[in-house]
Amino acid sequence: MPKFSLRKLARILKNRGMDDSLFPFELVKYFAFSSFVIILLAAFALSWLIADNARNTLLRRSEAYSQLFADNLNRQVFVQFVLPTVVRYGRIAISNQNQYERLDQIVKNLTRGMNIKEVTIYDSVDNIVAYSTMQSLMGRRGLGGLEYSKAARGEKNSVVISSGSILSLLPGSDAIFCSMKTYVPFRQETRLAEQTDDIMGVIEVEQDISEDLHAIIVLQARVIVLSLAIMSLLFAILSMIVVKANRIMARRASERIRLEEELNEAQRLASLGKMVASVSHEIKNPLGIVRSTAEILAGRIGKIAPGNERLASIIVEETTRLDGIVREFLDFARPREAKMTLTPVQAPAERALSFLNSELQRKGIEVETVFAPNLPEVLLDSEHIYQVVFNIIFNAIQAMPQGGRLHLETQPAPDGDGVSLSITDTGCGIGPEALSQIFTPFYTDKNRGTGLGLAIVRSIVEKHGGTIEVASLVGAGSCFTVTLPLPPFQQVEPSSQQ
Repeated sequence: MPKFSLRKLARILKNRGMDDSLFPFELVKYFAFSSFVIILLAAFALSWLIADNARNTLLRRSEAYSQLFADNLNRQVFVQFVLPTVVRYGRIAISNQNQYERLDQIVKNLTRGMNIKEVTIYDSVDNIVAYSTMQSLMGRRGLGGLEYSKAARGEKNSVVISSGSILSLLPGSDAIFCSMKTYVPFRQETRLAEQTDDIMGVIEVEQDISEDLHAIIVLQARVIVLSLAIMSLLFAILSMIVVKANRIMARRASERIRLEEELNEAQRLASLGKMVASVSHEIKNPLGIVRSTAEILAGRIGKIAPGNERLASIIVEETTRLDGIVREFLDFARPREAKMTLTPVQAPAERALSFLNSELQRKGIEVETVFAPNLPEVLLDSEHIYQVVFNIIFNAIQAMPQGGRLHLETQPAPDGDGVSLSITDTGCGIGPEALSQIFTPFYTDKNRGTGLGLAIVRSIVEKHGGTIEVASLVGAGSCFTVTLPLPPFQQVEPSSQQ
């Protein structure tokens, strides 16, 4: 039975008007691929949501941290620097080295061990940098932007400067950077540590949160990789299931097509067999009368017209040939009931060789027999198996018109459950295309013949529960092997030969 693809099988079933429900896993295959795409997109979306949520949480916490630090800085600077400086010097002038060093010491003490990159204090009126941990910015004007203006009006706010994405994890990419600047109004405080509405300036606190952002992006990448790994595993398992299921469904569909073809062929042959049996039966009796009449005429022609006896003999020969054809048709259409007896498998072979001995010698064919001793007897119909061997040897004779070698061999079957008879010739061989058709009824590559000989041979062997195999090579010869099963509870040592 040839192998078909699922699409071809579906086409065949559809052309025959059959239900294509044999292929439910075709939908599963498309579902598998679409699921892969959907889950892939979902993995990216999930990782994006997780990363975005973590990023927002990071920014909120960093902003709260900065504002808390700025409020604490506001109190410490006001209490430890502003008040003592006003009392001592009468005014604040951070350009004074002593005042700057004192304020710088206070700020450094507060930022020590904390994730603070830079602290800047602006004047609330002129947007001048009054103090900065980066001394080079001291006295510069206009560095505070919109955020400074909001803080100068009493509104706390933050701005984030960042760069980098999941692609930044690739080798050779730019490093991930993230910085948050928080602006808090610098207010006066009461003795009870309560802030007043008087704004003395603006405190800018800058945090470097690049490492935290890097950790979030790494988490995002891990979510994507993990999702892809899980998806790939599920997709591989589903693909294996789909492939295996498709193969099962394809085998079932192929078997269904094969059985339908066999059923159609059986119905056709049954109808043809009835017709052949009827026609053959009607021809057989008149044909016998013609042959008998021709034999009588042969005797009379010899007396009336000597030398013309050959004409009657031609009629006899042709009617004999036609009788053989009619018998083949009848054997094919109405096979005789088998009479099974325990018989050595070589017995029908020896009988066939004895009958065809003169023909084999006339054709110059050398016969070799290798019949294994002590082989168990097989349940068979001697007449039927004789017909099998006769047909195979007769075909071998026709395949060696210029002579050759015929080899017959019996041996235990390879599996030890039967006995094999091999018939090998050195004839012209059988082509690959013909080899697949030789057991088909009415197939023949000869000018004269019904094409039923090997079909009847296979039918007989199968009715005996056996098998027939053929191997052939064009120009080298053919080998037919008939294997018949042993009776129950009888075994034989397997053969090592093929």
